[in-house]
Amino acid sequence: MEQQISILIVDDVGTVRSFLHQTLMHLGIDNVKEASTAKQCITACEEQHFDIVFLDIELPDGDGKELIAELAEINPDINVVMVSAHSTVDNVKDAIERGAKGFVVKPFSPKKIAAMLKKFYPKLELA
Repeated sequence: MEQQISILIVDDVGTVRSFLHQTLMHLGIDNVKEASTAKQCITACEEQHFDIVFLDIELPDGDGKELIAELAEINPDINVVMVSAHSTVDNVKDAIERGAKGFVVKPFSPKKIAAMLKKFYPKLELA
């Protein structure tokens, strides 16, 4: 049974988006979109149903943590995973309290991304 999950990567740094996109493709997930701003993120989520959003905390036009509630309003089933180089306890706690389902610290490894996907979709078969 093939389970196709859709993922949105939101980060203002192109190399980060690109690395994560490549990682997901290597894991066998090809339904991946990218956004570089909070505005693009909201628009993308209004246009398409995403299962997981990898969301950077610091965006040029907003705070990723403040987007969590907005995304949950658009899609209550969405799994938001915060991605940040700043993994302070406060940052992580704040993100989780606001509804984030996970937290990945930059720089991240493909193994860490795979573990995060397995957390939400234990039956998912990764390449």
